[in-house]
Amino acid sequence: MSNTITIKALDGSTVQYVDNGSPMQGGLKDVYFSPDKSYVVAFFRDKLKPVEYTQTKERLIMIANTFRERIFNQAGGEYWKDLYCWPTKVVEYNGRLGVVAPVYQKHFFFATGYNQNAAQIASIRGKEKEGKWFAAPQFRNANFKLHLDKKELGDWFKYFLVCIRISRAVRRMHAAGLAHSDLSYKNVLIDPTTGNAAIIDIDGLVVPGKFPPDVIGTPDFIAPEVMATKSLGKTDPNRKLPSIQTDRHALAVMIYMYLLYRHPLRGGKVHDLDPQKDEELSMGSKALFVEHPTDAANRPKLKHVKATHLPWADVTKLPYTITGPYLKQLFDKAFIDGLQHPMQRPTADEWEQALIKTVDLMQPCQNPRCDQKWFVFDNSTTPICPFCNTPYKGQLPILNLYWQRSPGKWVEEKHRLMVYNNQYIYQWHINRTISPNERLSAEQKKPVGYFVMHGGKWMLVNQTMNSLKDVTENKEIPIGQMIELTDGKQILLSNADGGRLVIVQLVNN
Repeated sequence: MSNTITIKALDGSTVQYVDNGSPMQGGLKDVYFSPDKSYVVAFFRDKLKPVEYTQTKERLIMIANTFRERIFNQAGGEYWKDLYCWPTKVVEYNGRLGVVAPVYQKHFFFATGYNQNAAQIASIRGKEKEGKWFAAPQFRNANFKLHLDKKELGDWFKYFLVCIRISRAVRRMHAAGLAHSDLSYKNVLIDPTTGNAAIIDIDGLVVPGKFPPDVIGTPDFIAPEVMATKSLGKTDPNRKLPSIQTDRHALAVMIYMYLLYRHPLRGGKVHDLDPQKDEELSMGSKALFVEHPTDAANRPKLKHVKATHLPWADVTKLPYTITGPYLKQLFDKAFIDGLQHPMQRPTADEWEQALIKTVDLMQPCQNPRCDQKWFVFDNSTTPICPFCNTPYKGQLPILNLYWQRSPGKWVEEKHRLMVYNNQYIYQWHINRTISPNERLSAEQKKPVGYFVMHGGKWMLVNQTMNSLKDVTENKEIPIGQMIELTDGKQILLSNADGGRLVIVQLVNN
């Protein structure tokens, strides 16, 4: 039997939830739906001691009010509502603290879940799309009984979009002086079919210098310095607790796992026969990147790897370099330079920018049966999809981007745009002062042109670029007209401040 409970939130507003005697249970909370299922009320399950209760209450009020206003009540604040499930109110009832939060968006629930055969055994249809389902290789392996339906898996391009959104959300939290403290695939919902992502369990945020973390994190994502000192008391000055620096480690691990479906530190090296001690060492003081370029001691031993974890566990077959040069550089910073030196870890902003530039390097695989559908151009004259080994056939245009440092002096940006049929070009491509982030206006989100193979030739069609010019032929290209992409051709995309020049490079296969 269900009862509708009506209570007052601490801000004085009325809150209702339905108690049927069996609430959903998260890690620390009992969760109840509102009558219209537009929000949930989540109560902390364990009773807190008086001091803990007071501190937790103060922290929750700041998260639901002060910090929420700083993020959402600013220009572009609406954008963040899709990237966070942020608490809106704090409640007290029967001696327990709780928070009110919006219900997850519909695309964050499984539509089908497991494949058809597995669905007869078990079902996850309607359950939340926690990131763990998409970071583990077995759930995409057809030989694993409980592998996910292909319709749930998306393609490689979408995982890059997922990682961009997560990086952007973490960047904004850190800019507000907040650390998540338990950033992991348990606390991030993703939808690879659309490229969407949302960070959840915001109520555990750490306010550095004011509110310490409640937890040290989730295994796989705990930073080495936290793992190595977790046996020390919380007041010990040598104890390392979750912070913005540990979030950066967790973010790097998450991006690596979403793109390569394996863990960057879980390899073949055994440090101790005691499983608990081995875990503390391999994830802590003795942590070693499985793809360390000069130390192969932690490479996965394929004879011990489960068949359902292949080919992803094979770092020789699918090395991290397939993610492209920008991400390779950041993975090195995260898992080599910054692994035991937190201040050297890449920031969320660095990840966001590198991911965006990598998306510009992506090409659709020409094999319609390829599971990943996309790959990152490897800067070779004979590009091959690393997932299905299908070579690229035909003429491949590459646009090398330049910016004007001073009048008449153009400098290469080390940023390329790969071309494929019906690909759009946007304002952030034609002008370096515009970035594809939360501050984009509705007008800036519209494409300004597109590429098309027409009559056996690659063409750029001008939709709205008012100063597109063929510099090689000294010819203006009016809106509605198109320009052929030929080897060595110079094209001015915009004559505005920050406008870019491209030099076309054609690769023939």
